[in-house]
Amino acid sequence: MDGLGKITYYGTMTGFLLKKNFYDLWDNMFRIVLINLGFIISLAVPVFLPGLIPIEPLSIAVFAAGIIWSFIYFSAAALSVKAISDYGAFGFADFGRNLKEGWKAGLILGLLSVLFYIMVTIIIPFYLSMGSPVGLLLAAVIFWTLVISVLSFQFFFAIRARLDTKPLKIIKKCFIIFFDNPGFSIFVLINVIIITVLSAFLAFLIPGPAGVLLFLDQAVRLRLMKYDWLEDNPDTDPVPSRKKRKIPWDAILNEEKEKTGDRTFRNFIFPWKY
Repeated sequence: MDGLGKITYYGTMTGFLLKKNFYDLWDNMFRIVLINLGFIISLAVPVFLPGLIPIEPLSIAVFAAGIIWSFIYFSAAALSVKAISDYGAFGFADFGRNLKEGWKAGLILGLLSVLFYIMVTIIIPFYLSMGSPVGLLLAAVIFWTLVISVLSFQFFFAIRARLDTKPLKIIKKCFIIFFDNPGFSIFVLINVIIITVLSAFLAFLIPGPAGVLLFLDQAVRLRLMKYDWLEDNPDTDPVPSRKKRKIPWDAILNEEKEKTGDRTFRNFIFPWKY
């Protein structure tokens, strides 16, 4: 270890996830910033433009269209950052193709997000206003349904990029990953919140929305290795017991750690010297 310290991997799969995500974010900072600029411009349409339109129905239509477009853009960005997770890169032509491939997933998640918004702002307050045990119970059920949905649907775009293109199967696999990995899902969401808060101090240019998508894709990519290992190492016990088996992450991630390597802080600041 040199005087400036060496960034190495000492932890579990989650530790390696944080390390690899930071490396990939640093190495592809220019691409990440460009994606974030596009997202900021896309989101500016529904935020600012409706206020300039005096006709209310048209203003609402512009707002809705802007939100839906933002999710479509988000979907294309998720497909693009997948290349970074896989130790590659992407260009403008790739992003254009990803827009064509990912618009359906973006539209679906956009509509689901509108539904969640309605549940939070209208349905839950309505049940709470009933002032009865039944209303409180229904509000609680909807609240916890939303919590589980958020923890599950955070993987939506990554699953679309890596596992399936059919909406119902994507949704099903979102819930499968959550219920099979609840602790990991909470860990991922906490990190997404931290990345978002840190991004606010840099005007969401870095890490920003693209940084969030990159982290989520890395999380799904590495977590899927668990299932590859379970498939290659079947157990004679019933399937539910497989979830309790100790996963040898050190062995599973050995090749990944070799590809990612270790760096010193000098490597980051003066990469041309090494």
